Amino acid sequence: MFEFHKNKPKYFEHQYLTARDHILPFVEQDVTLGEGTRVLEIGCAEAGVLKAFVEKGCSCVGIELRDHRVELAREFQPEAVASGQLKFIVSDIYDIDVDKDLDDRFDRIVLKDVIEHIHEQEKIMQELKRFLRPGGKIFFGFPPWYMPYGGHQQVCRNRLAARLPYYHLLPTFLYRAVLKAFGEDAQKQESLLEIKETGISIERFERICRELNYSIDRRRYWLFNPIYRFKFGLKPRKQWGPITYIPWFRDFVTTAVYYTIHP
Repeated sequence: MFEFHKNKPKYFEHQYLTARDHILPFVEQDVTLGEGTRVLEIGCAEAGVLKAFVEKGCSCVGIELRDHRVELAREFQPEAVASGQLKFIVSDIYDIDVDKDLDDRFDRIVLKDVIEHIHEQEKIMQELKRFLRPGGKIFFGFPPWYMPYGGHQQVCRNRLAARLPYYHLLPTFLYRAVLKAFGEDAQKQESLLEIKETGISIERFERICRELNYSIDRRRYWLFNPIYRFKFGLKPRKQWGPITYIPWFRDFVTTAVYYTIHP
């Protein structure tokens, strides 16, 4: 496991810098965000991503399932929380009543490294529509399943297991055996095998968009995911243009994708 996964202040800072330098500029290609813009992040964790939107003056809400992560989020941005600019809800998104639990709907919804952990992806993407204001848009950022570390094996405790690419694509029984051979405990094995069930490809994501009548406004494919600046010391680099037009092959060599979509 990389050290920053355990060091929450550092992990928070990495998420913030990635959002400030890459996600926010991507989102703002459509419209400049600022005071009066309402932003919702699903699966906000410690809310490092939302810090970049807070700095722009946006009114932000983070939804997170785990109490302890929200406690840290409040500690990391106390002024924004105290002023009411940043709020958190500890809940399953399906349990939220938009009219009762939220002040208003949102101009932008953000899901960064979240959709690949969700079992019913069509259901959650349909559900997001009820949180949007007219003209609102949704940002997705995720690692395509077939890319070198699409199985999130970088969280393994064994150093070799954390750095070895593509082995998450093995059949389930072989993948489990390899993880066990690397010394990963049963809990880690199960969490990684769950991602094997929920991982999402570029093709699957775009097919869901079509089926649910979402329009794709912008795409960005990354050869080197911006977060790899911190994980591997690699400078963020966009994918080579021609590769982005080759279905399936692009999944194997693209380490992250960004989308903005709207209903």
